[in-house]
Parts: sequence; structure tokens; C-alpha cells
Amino acid sequence: MRGGFIQMLKKRKELIPLIGFVGFAALGATTAAIYFLFTKPDVILNKTRNPEPWEKLDPSKPQKLITLNQKWKPVEELELVKRLTK
Repeated sequence: MRGGFIQMLKKRKELIPLIGFVGFAALGATTAAIYFLFTKPDVILNKTRNPEPWEKLDPSKPQKLITLNQKWKPVEELELVKRLTK
């Protein structure tokens, strides 16, 4: 199978950039998925251990990949609900 693939690429050289771009995109998507899985606290695999991971997020720490000019202030209604449920 591998020899046939290489033979096809030798015959159709215009496919080489296409295969390169698709391979680069697949590698980037896989790398991003692994990065988010291990570094973001709201991405979980085992829901029984932590069913609501968003409850433990630090609101002062940006959760986006790139954050520009983020200013956080608490929402009054949410703070009231948190105080009433405790």
C-alpha cells in the first residue's frame, strides 16, 4: 500500500502540497486538543469525579487562548445566589 501511495505522488505531484496542508491541519487540531485537555480546568474526561468543573474556575484568570483587555467584575445577581445557596 505504501509503495502505491508513493508511486501515485510521483505521478501526481500536485497532490503533495494538498497532503502537506491537510497533514499540518490535522497535527494542529490534535495538538490543540491535547493542550486544552491537559491545561484547561473546564475540559474533563471523567464527569463522575468532578461533575461541575466550571464552579472551581478562578474568575480573575483568563480562560481563553488569547484575551485582550479583559476586566472582570462580579455580577451582583450571581453573587446573591451564591450567598443564598451557601
